[in-house]
Amino acid sequence: MHANAQTESAIARWLTSSSQAPAVAHEAWQDGRPAMLRTGNPYDAVRMPLTLVHAAAGSSAPDVVAGVLAEVLDGPVICQPGTWYYALVPSGTCETWRSADALVRGPGAWLGIPRPDRTEPTPVTPYWAVPVEQAGKLCSAAAVAELLRVGRTRLEGTAR
Repeated sequence: MHANAQTESAIARWLTSSSQAPAVAHEAWQDGRPAMLRTGNPYDAVRMPLTLVHAAAGSSAPDVVAGVLAEVLDGPVICQPGTWYYALVPSGTCETWRSADALVRGPGAWLGIPRPDRTEPTPVTPYWAVPVEQAGKLCSAAAVAELLRVGRTRLEGTAR
């Protein structure tokens, strides 16, 4: 197995590590569906409103938004087209989260996780706006809160 295949395998193992039946997740991915996986360990997920993310990025163009998210959050982000972005953040974030602009899915919640290589924007199916680069690398909760604050400020500024 070469390094890239090893990395991809490690990422898939990490993403599915919350599952008691990772083969079910892999089967969903093979069928082109997101895998329904529990949050809380090894990651929580901040559900960010599309409007705030687009306002913070100054664009709704998928490539522009992905570039801003990659630079600002420096961790994996899932796009659920037309509704939400989900930033994967450290476990326990749900216990300390203080932003009213987004909810955190922690222990006991479920999230549709796209196949690790699903990075092309789609009209309906979740995809990685910012792909997982390595197992265990997550977005900083503080960076996510700041992104949302910037988005809120920009939305409020244009509403006047």
